[in-house]
Amino acid sequence: MPARPAPETANSGTTSPTKRINLGLQGGAMHGAFTWGVLDRLLADERIEIEAVTGASAGALNAVVLAQGLANGSRDEARATLREFWERMVKLFSATPLGLASKMTGSSQWSLKNSPIYVMLDIASRVTSPYQFNPMNFNPLRVLLSDMIDFQRVQSNSALKLFVSATNVETGRARVFHREELTVEHLLASSCVPSAFQAVEIGGKYYWDGGYMGNPPLWPFFDHSTSSDVVIVQIDPFYRQGVPKTAADIMERMTEIVFNASLMHEMRMVDFVTRLIKDGRLKHTGYRQILMHMIGDADLFGPLGASSKLNTSSAFMEKLFKGGVAAADRWLVAHFDDIGQKSTLDLRAIFQGSGTSQNGAGLKQTHEAPA
Repeated sequence: MPARPAPETANSGTTSPTKRINLGLQGGAMHGAFTWGVLDRLLADERIEIEAVTGASAGALNAVVLAQGLANGSRDEARATLREFWERMVKLFSATPLGLASKMTGSSQWSLKNSPIYVMLDIASRVTSPYQFNPMNFNPLRVLLSDMIDFQRVQSNSALKLFVSATNVETGRARVFHREELTVEHLLASSCVPSAFQAVEIGGKYYWDGGYMGNPPLWPFFDHSTSSDVVIVQIDPFYRQGVPKTAADIMERMTEIVFNASLMHEMRMVDFVTRLIKDGRLKHTGYRQILMHMIGDADLFGPLGASSKLNTSSAFMEKLFKGGVAAADRWLVAHFDDIGQKSTLDLRAIFQGSGTSQNGAGLKQTHEAPA
């Protein structure tokens, strides 16, 4: 069912209806700076009200930093807090081997896969574990998050519904943590890459990166949000032209497919339920129609390989940020009036292999057999 009418607010001297949305933020390390740009543009538009956010990995970091900024008192505070976080991220990792590799790589597609430092680190991660090369389990993110985030304040800010996913190492299932329980450990769990960091213990259970089983999770919106509009901020492309031939390219594409698998499954279920509702086969069952949207940029992310997710240069961060701002702006111009009215993401086209580029979504034409 469409979202309920919302109150009106002023925007650039005009009166427009405020529209409530839910945001699903994908993970992707430094590619999360694109999501920062999307958030910055949405926060700048007072016609948009963010009701709930789910996130995995870098998406979870963005979500909690957003919550911290809003808890500080305003949209402008949130925008400033997000910028501070990403600028400090770059400074934090600039002194690491990855920071050195990033400085030496330059802007040739921002890839690190030809960097000797990156290649050595990649090889080392395949023959040694973080329990061996990092026995003290040092994670620089812990220092940054502990310094920037007042978790008690985030937990008590009921104005924003917040959900963070992590993957249970033993069961392989996704676990979604709610705003009221979040601590630094939950964020470290959601962003725990198994080849780089030891599994994070929470309540006697161990967790890895949330992107494996919920990137991002959509199901919290169905039970905990009144808005029917879900906007996914995509940074892992569904489609990539050509067959990878080198070992590095094969691994990168495998990673993208794995981190999109859970999202594809959830979107397929949304599409299935939507068709049942439209056919009148789910009357009075408590189900409601979910309106799906996506903000992404296939032209930006198409040339970027997975190794660029670890490029920590400030120039790359700003490029991604500006790309996110531009993508969100295109989406708002094209689809603001559609919020609360209809989906702007054609799920059938994605699953049947006939998806084409959409303004702000970044879908590329495919030629696969119908699902």
